[in-house]
Amino acid sequence: MRQKRTSQGFPIFPKTLCEFQRRFATEEACIAYLINIRWPVGFECPFCQCGKAWRLSLRSFRCQGCRKEIYVTAGTVIHRSHIPLQYWFWAAYLMSTLTPGISALQIQHQLGIGSYETALYLCRRLRRAMVNPAREPLNGVVEADEFYVGGPKKGRRGRGSEGKVTVAAAVENRGDHTGRIRLQIIPDASSKSLHSFVRNNVACGSQVNTDDWGGYMGLEACGYNHQPRVEGFPGNAAKILPWVHKVIGNLKTWLRGTHHGVDPEHLQEYLDEFTFRYNRRHYRESAFLTLLVLVTKLKPLRLNSKKLVASSG
Repeated sequence: MRQKRTSQGFPIFPKTLCEFQRRFATEEACIAYLINIRWPVGFECPFCQCGKAWRLSLRSFRCQGCRKEIYVTAGTVIHRSHIPLQYWFWAAYLMSTLTPGISALQIQHQLGIGSYETALYLCRRLRRAMVNPAREPLNGVVEADEFYVGGPKKGRRGRGSEGKVTVAAAVENRGDHTGRIRLQIIPDASSKSLHSFVRNNVACGSQVNTDDWGGYMGLEACGYNHQPRVEGFPGNAAKILPWVHKVIGNLKTWLRGTHHGVDPEHLQEYLDEFTFRYNRRHYRESAFLTLLVLVTKLKPLRLNSKKLVASSG
């Protein structure tokens, strides 16, 4: 029977947990689905672009043109992984569709994975695929602000505080609701850092609403309609920039609740995960398909790499 497909040519994604369990009950079913994700219009050799191949095994083909052996997962985020594909599918489904997300420790317990390191390996590689290099910049009316992530420490509070990570946030203001968001670690709250963040994440010509911090001054010269709002005192922040502060609050609650804090070294990965899920909050089921498509499009990571490649924001 011909498999139903989306308008982009990809196989239809499971919409419920029961459907997911039935659809991917075996390793063979997962491999067949991944093949359809990677080559939605038929096999194409990554070396010679030949469209014909012999099936060698469950996971591999031999190109009829260049005669090279092509593995289904080769050249993807899960390149050379020895973890069953069913674990990858389950982890991708849970991380992309659950509203509060899920931690590596919970992944380990839910899937019955032998070690925490293996579960963390799964989660980190999937987070790597949650940043689409071709994603469109934010547009329209955009609220921007910076904030700090880290535990309570003695000393100066707010801008210039020590021992915390500076994060920039941008949120599309759609009037009575938010659109898409962007979150990115920045070196500091200087004009250089903030202007770079806005240029990389907001379409030129958009209206950018900020507080009256001097680091945002000069955005007009970058091609933006800058609307600074006078804050007065900290209590006004949530009133003049309501949506970006709501997103920041949700992010901090998620970091504390689901993950009980995050190592600053890996914070960007978690910001990318939160952004991926937030931007797909109205169609969570398709987020699973989107994540798998990105898994097959992005380059693999070195197996011995302790740090993931930083996202471009």
